[in-house]
Amino acid sequence: MKKLIITVIVACLSVNAFSQTDSLAKIYRGMKLNAGIITDKLAETKEFYTDILHFGVTFENEFYLLLHTPNNEAEISFLLPDHPSQQPIFQQPFQNQGMYLTLEVEDVDAIYREFKQKGVEIKIEIRDEPWGDRHFAVVDPNGVGIDIVSYSAQ
Repeated sequence: MKKLIITVIVACLSVNAFSQTDSLAKIYRGMKLNAGIITDKLAETKEFYTDILHFGVTFENEFYLLLHTPNNEAEISFLLPDHPSQQPIFQQPFQNQGMYLTLEVEDVDAIYREFKQKGVEIKIEIRDEPWGDRHFAVVDPNGVGIDIVSYSAQ
């Protein structure tokens, strides 16, 4: 009888632990990432991302710009430095180094040709990597490297 009671208690505790883990998993599954860059170049940034990369404007005001990828699956934001509406950790400007973005596309060669036609400065010419990437890179007005890549099946 003792063994049966212990088995029932262990089973109940296990179910409770799994349901808590499952609840947390549901909460985290809904998480989305929106990277943000603090910059005083909002106008140049908007022009680059909308005209060159075909991003759309999700929201914009005098100190904040929220853009989305053409497929609406990801967003990136830009914020003026030292804005009084923001807490100190969101006031220091990005220092133009140490960050990159990767944009995965279906046809990197077509994008590369479009960029060349538009006169966009290419920092890394289009190339194939041994691990399967075909890519090229540009830099946005804030100094953020942008790797534009198509992955091949390996």
